[in-house]
Amino acid sequence: MTSLAVQPLLHEASAIPTPALLIDLDRVDTNIAAMIAQCGSADRWRPHVKTAKAAVVMQRYLAHGVTHFKCATTKELAVLLRLGAPDVLLAFPALGATAVRARALLAAAPSTRGSILVESAAHLAAWQGSGVGVFLDLNPGMDRTGGDPSAVASIQALIDAVAAAGCTFRGIHWYDGHLAGAAESERDAVGFAGYDRLLALVAALQADGVNIGEIIVAGTPATPVALRYTRWAETTTTVRVSPGTVVFNDRTSLAQLPASWGLTPAAVVLTTVVSHPRAGRVTTDAGHKSVSADAGVPTCAVIGHPEWAPAKPSEEHLPIDLPAGAAVPPIGTLLELLPAHICPTVNNFDEAVLVQGGRVVGTTPIDARGHDGVSPG
Repeated sequence: MTSLAVQPLLHEASAIPTPALLIDLDRVDTNIAAMIAQCGSADRWRPHVKTAKAAVVMQRYLAHGVTHFKCATTKELAVLLRLGAPDVLLAFPALGATAVRARALLAAAPSTRGSILVESAAHLAAWQGSGVGVFLDLNPGMDRTGGDPSAVASIQALIDAVAAAGCTFRGIHWYDGHLAGAAESERDAVGFAGYDRLLALVAALQADGVNIGEIIVAGTPATPVALRYTRWAETTTTVRVSPGTVVFNDRTSLAQLPASWGLTPAAVVLTTVVSHPRAGRVTTDAGHKSVSADAGVPTCAVIGHPEWAPAKPSEEHLPIDLPAGAAVPPIGTLLELLPAHICPTVNNFDEAVLVQGGRVVGTTPIDARGHDGVSPG
């Protein structure tokens, strides 16, 4: 686990209205390089851009040689295609008008190798004749999406349906995010057992003549487990991990991932102390409309003050309880907050302040924030 007593991103921030999202581009580059080193090559990583959201950050992946990506929304897909990303998987079951929008985006970007995610023939209906790549989404035990990995005959039938729909079967998607809920001492055992089941399925399909081009596993919490699993060497299929949070990191991911990887917080929320409501408590302007509360309370940690305790936020207010005897920061004091969950926190902001060398170097829109409306353009 990385210490929360890290250095602030900014040396001087008085000119920035708060709350504000700060992105340190040097730390982004450090984190991308660190993950490539852990994976062994950029080719083994298919990062999910639900965290990055901004084109300027996605571009830095490309600059480091990362060419395979995952996304969840058509806005994220549009940004990746605009940047000329070579290989993109829309890793969400797109249906109805959303599928129509995604199909139009991919058709307009023929230089990108585009793929979609399906778990049943119902997901293929909107893609008839598109020639798009298809990954089968299997349920490894998270019980969120995905088909039954033990139903080999049904999986084979779905692969046949992909070909009949005029699409191209490309591989298997195995998102084992439930490993975050396992005790750290048990994660390898749980994860390895799942990967054993996955390889057994792959072997059965290959014995029937199925060409499986790629296996995608592991979001952020499962990535260390996937990288420790040695049996991937038994298959000729390309195996890629897909953590996305690691580009910025947050309080949760830094507790889950080895400190030896050298990951660092690259995105924080700048906030101002606006009130002293009672002794031992201050309030800042970073409520849950700024720092996402989906990971529970505390929603964040205060950079440089790991002993301070952020309390339950309201929409615009974040109370912070101070330990007995602690110096009380004056009203107007600027603080940096490390969110518990950075991905939806980034989604709260229309733009971010870019930082390099501890100084502001510009701003950038959060290009893929939110979702397409009824008239996406």
